[in-house]
Amino acid sequence: MQQDKQPDYHPVVFRDRAAGYAFLTRSTATSEQTIEWDDGATYPVVDVEISSESHPFYTGKARTVDSEGRIARFERRYGGVQGPGGDGAA
Repeated sequence: MQQDKQPDYHPVVFRDRAAGYAFLTRSTATSEQTIEWDDGATYPVVDVEISSESHPFYTGKARTVDSEGRIARFERRYGGVQGPGGDGAA
């Protein structure tokens, strides 16, 4: 492999300001801002709008907006139709 073709892969801190959560990982992302981490070293920091700490799906705070269930809608539309055996199968 040619060395000049590979991106710079280095430690970077990603910070979710909404949740007050930050984690250190390796990435090719760059930033002019820096932060001093728990180990005493200084790393570039990239601010993100959402992470696993603030995303509704991962936090369990996801809302379902479905006010009427699929089965209830089906029965409202087609509920009176009965099959030949009278068991509701068409």
